[in-house]
Amino acid sequence: MAAFPERSDLYHRDVATGGEDTVDDKIMEQGVVVFRGYVIQRVNTDDPEVRLTPEDLGGKPNEGQEPKIKEVVACLIHITDELNRDGKLDNLINSIDSDSSKNVFFTVAKQIFSDDVTWGKVVALFHFAYKLVYKALTEKHCDIIHNIISWLLEFIRENISLWIRQHGGWEGMLQNVLNWHSVTVFAAGILSGALLYWKMSN
Repeated sequence: MAAFPERSDLYHRDVATGGEDTVDDKIMEQGVVVFRGYVIQRVNTDDPEVRLTPEDLGGKPNEGQEPKIKEVVACLIHITDELNRDGKLDNLINSIDSDSSKNVFFTVAKQIFSDDVTWGKVVALFHFAYKLVYKALTEKHCDIIHNIISWLLEFIRENISLWIRQHGGWEGMLQNVLNWHSVTVFAAGILSGALLYWKMSN
């Protein structure tokens, strides 16, 4: 398995700065744990030979064991099962050059949330970040994985953490996503549109 950079506490390095209140700090802390849990479970499904741990992704041993965190991760996995088999999305993401990943990430993320915030769009953002992580894994560019997680945290903190707090925190996904199939279709459309926007603008 490819070697990973030395572990760093991505939450404390990139999020817990300045005067953010305790509630928003908690949103960020839970968000990165949810994302790492999502990546680990999704990678185990996509490529069972690859074994990731939270430490590989900048986390702590045995993190994400809280029942609600597990429920949110399971919800994300369920919603994105069909999305993960979308060949057109894969082709678009595979066309991204590793050297331009940061620019692509923020361009696509801003396009996803260009008009409003919904849980379907949050799902699309998480899945896009996961696909970039998985691409880095398969191409042996493990040094960029921590950067991708940092970009995700930066975008959440600056653009959607307030919305997430106002809509019940990460558990709000469980309470508000009633029709998972419709969310999958919506997320696929949003992500495809954002990626096509990036392709057309370059």
